[in-house]
Amino acid sequence: MPQVDPASAPSAPLTAVVTGASSGIGRAAAERLVADGWRVLAVARRADRLAELAAATGCQTLMVDVTDQASVDALVERVGVVFEGAVNAVVNVAGGALGVDRVDAADLTAWEGMYATNVLGTARVVKGLLGALRASGRGDVLVLSSTAAQSAYQGGGGYNAAKAGEHMVAGALRLELNGEPIRVIEIAPGMVRTEEFSLVRLGGDRSKADAVYAGVQHPLTAEDIADVISYALNAPHHVNLDLVTVRPLAQASNSQVARDRGL
Repeated sequence: MPQVDPASAPSAPLTAVVTGASSGIGRAAAERLVADGWRVLAVARRADRLAELAAATGCQTLMVDVTDQASVDALVERVGVVFEGAVNAVVNVAGGALGVDRVDAADLTAWEGMYATNVLGTARVVKGLLGALRASGRGDVLVLSSTAAQSAYQGGGGYNAAKAGEHMVAGALRLELNGEPIRVIEIAPGMVRTEEFSLVRLGGDRSKADAVYAGVQHPLTAEDIADVISYALNAPHHVNLDLVTVRPLAQASNSQVARDRGL
């Protein structure tokens, strides 16, 4: 983590809302920020997972579905109570992939779901909490996109399109907020092995999910990405990491991954 000048350090703990916090990168980010001394409101759809996170870290939690406006309205109201209407960071992790269909065989319902979560969900949360970010006087919007936003791959059309859309939301927002004390940070991970990402994408087929990582030495972990999130948010506020692309050493691109076939 970068060194912070004590004279410029905030007098009170920084505050963050983390979406998608029930598992994977979202949970790891919430845990890391609490460990860094932040006050965290962790949100997701699964109450049992949130209860576990709260018990482990002491963070605040709220059930939120980022695809539902009434649910996000409740989040905005909760921020008004928990953080007195001002928040320093909104960490948009909620998202994910559904399926590996070719474009000519696309399950458009799944494509709509990916767009609703990754693009509209991020936009809905940012729109709702932008006033609280402004009120903090030191705000950050962090968007977790993907290397899928940067280059297409076979079977990735729906996810490529959704994450490219999220990338463009972040880019437009950065231009629109220029001159205000709000950073817009985008982190684009490559291959990250988490408990659910590939399992959900592949319809719960464990053998197919495991095959995604077969023979890959040290795919990234959720904690690796949480380290990057922590670095970006704790950097001096005049330092903006516009876009960070992070892959495991074994992955040269979305389509080229070194694998040990003997494993």
